[in-house]
Amino acid sequence: MPRSNRPRRRSGRRGERHEGHDDEADGLARLRDGWRRTEVRRGVEWTVQPISRERAAKTYRCPGCGNDIEPGVAHVAAWRADGILGDASALADRRHWHNHCWRIA
Repeated sequence: MPRSNRPRRRSGRRGERHEGHDDEADGLARLRDGWRRTEVRRGVEWTVQPISRERAAKTYRCPGCGNDIEPGVAHVAAWRADGILGDASALADRRHWHNHCWRIA
């Protein structure tokens, strides 16, 4: 019989934690990537999430300078913390900024 290259399903239900799950690695990734914080800019509250260079996988356009943020460049994602249409809408409207551009905005 030919060999199947499909990944095998883990035992247990979806969403369950399995033995061997590395919580410590998740914690280290969180520390490396930085913590979300809230900042006030010109009277508006913003949620700011640092993005490490390891996690920066796509190209974004920085609204501060208009230049591209290339994959592999550490930067921040920011969105309004007081979004009128709710958190999901505010998160969908987030923008990625160069660290320097965000600091001087």
